[in-house]
Formats: sequence, structure tokens, C-alpha cells
Amino acid sequence: MSQQRPRGSRPSVSLPNTGTMGAVVAVVALVLGFLILRDVRNDGGSTVTPGTNTDQPSDTAAPADPNDATPTTPPPFNRGSFKIQVANSSGIAGSAGTMTTNLQAVNFVVQPALNVAPGTPKRAKTGVFYLAGCEQAAADVVSVLGGNVDTGAMPSPVPLETGSLGEACVLVLLGQDLSNKPLPGVTGTPNGGAATTTVPPAG
Repeated sequence: MSQQRPRGSRPSVSLPNTGTMGAVVAVVALVLGFLILRDVRNDGGSTVTPGTNTDQPSDTAAPADPNDATPTTPPPFNRGSFKIQVANSSGIAGSAGTMTTNLQAVNFVVQPALNVAPGTPKRAKTGVFYLAGCEQAAADVVSVLGGNVDTGAMPSPVPLETGSLGEACVLVLLGQDLSNKPLPGVTGTPNGGAATTTVPPAG
């Protein structure tokens, strides 16, 4: 008669306490969070946000405004770049020489004064005439003469006693209005550095 061997009893496994397990998980999460935070602080700000290129320099200069209407001061006109011829058309003796001296005093290059060709009518009003390419030079002369003068292209033939302008490209036919008078467009003493040119208003 066979005897049955008593079955060995398995050791009982105790299940962990749910409250204890939760506490352990919380502690582990806290430790991991501390370690991650420490690594970020020790990173020195070198963390690169995805999608950014740190090798490209940042351009902080503001682009030029195409609508900027700030006026710019033009460079001073070079009065030594052309020559003027003054001719006496007023009938007042010596007036062309005086005008030549006055224009030289404000840095114009002026050839020796002449008379107009015989038979040329006397002028009551001064005229300034110019060759092609000397329009800006003539405008500067007109401003110094006060602006109230006749202007136009150089007449042909040139109404001078010599029949030639020489090296001049601007001709001043001096009329009775400006004969033996100071330059209306200049104030102060030209050679003393205090002279200024008064530009007449447009129109």
C-alpha cells in the first residue's frame, strides 16, 4: 500500500505595500528631476533649440529706409573750374573793371574786362549768358548778382569788341542796373571769410 508523500508547502510571497511603493516612485522621480535640472544649469546656456543655426551671425543693423527724405547738403560749387568774361554794356566807364574785381573777390576766375562790340545797344539790365555745359556755373554767377538778371544761351556772334570769349564759358553783359555797385547776392567782406551768397527764391 503506497503512501502519499505530503506535498511541500510553497513559501508565501508577501506583496509590497501599495503605499510604500508609491513613496518609492515619488522619491525616484524627485531624484531624477533634480539630476536633470542640475545638468541643464551646468550646460552654460549652450543648449540649441532645434531649428536654429548658431553659426549664423545675427544681423542687427536696420535696413535703409527708401522713403527717408532727409535733405542732403550738396558740395560747394567749385568756382575755379570755369572762367567768366565781363563786358561793359552800360555805357558807364570803368564799370566792367569794377564788376570783374568784385567777382574775383568771391573766388570766381574772371578774365580782364572788355567792352561790347561797336554798335551793340546799351543794356539797362545785366545779362548772363553761357555755353553748353556751363549752365550750373552761370546759375552760380546769377545768384551772386542777386538773381534779377537776364539769362540765356550764349549769343552768336559773341557781342564783344574782340569777337572772342577766350577761355570763358560765362559772359556777363553788365547793364546800368549793376554798374559800379556791390554784388547784391553777397554780404560781408568776401576776402575776409565772412561773405555769404544769398540765393534768391525760386519763381
